[in-house]
Amino acid sequence: MNRLVSGMEDLLRRTVGPAIEVDVVGAGGLWGTLVDPHQLENAILNLVINARDAMPDGGRITIETANRWLDGRTAKERELPPGQYLSVCVTDTGTGMSPTVIERAFEPFYTTKPLGQGTGLGLSMIYGFTRQSGGQVRIYSELGQGTTICLYLPRHLGEDIQPAAEIRSPDPRRATDGQTVMVVDDEATVRMLVMEVLEDSGYAAIEAGDGPSAMKVLSSNARIDLLITDVGLPGGMNGRQVADAARIVRPELKVMFITGYAENAAVGNGQIEPGMSVMTKPFDVAALESRIREILED
Repeated sequence: MNRLVSGMEDLLRRTVGPAIEVDVVGAGGLWGTLVDPHQLENAILNLVINARDAMPDGGRITIETANRWLDGRTAKERELPPGQYLSVCVTDTGTGMSPTVIERAFEPFYTTKPLGQGTGLGLSMIYGFTRQSGGQVRIYSELGQGTTICLYLPRHLGEDIQPAAEIRSPDPRRATDGQTVMVVDDEATVRMLVMEVLEDSGYAAIEAGDGPSAMKVLSSNARIDLLITDVGLPGGMNGRQVADAARIVRPELKVMFITGYAENAAVGNGQIEPGMSVMTKPFDVAALESRIREILED
């Protein structure tokens, strides 16, 4: 965990900007946990972006790791079995949350951000990942007093394992030279996660945060072998409209929609053309990587 957080420091500082101070406090002798490193990175990045958005005038974000021994009473409060856990907590000095917001924070599509500035899927994806990993998420906050969000993950008692990206042998099915994928999503955390998967797999990647920005690239002479786009986008064009417009100038373009909505609603009564597919959020990183490879090899 400490190694992963340390490796993210530069990205996190660039993401929050100069008005916000970022402190990383790694516990000495920290235990190991067995989780998907991409999803853990995405969870931490998402928490830091939420913290940044809660401090429009600047402030401080602290990311702290710790070993936790949860006895029967403490474990019951967190709805976990008693035992040994690691925690990673992200604390901000921002606006804080009301009890009502805390109660609904993990609901899919619940968001306090203005329309077009987020789908509200971030915390629900973090909750899903943490629960699937045998852990729990807790929010500690008061209005005007800032917020702390902690992920509790079970201790792994086996050998220390390097992240998969560092130990896997070369994959003969990796990207061929020059294959380029465009990622369009208004959620910075989703874009960063998908971009990281693409780059780890050897693809060139281009990103955009809305439909009009994407169309500038798609209308150019840049090589693009696959368009990955969210369906709900700001800027006056949704993902389906971007895909349809792109196929006017690039008739053979392959398209993958990523969305938190039901698949049929996402693409208009389920009517998708050959070369188009849908993947729903939250998605497994390995499944995403596999699907991208299948589409490009087809």
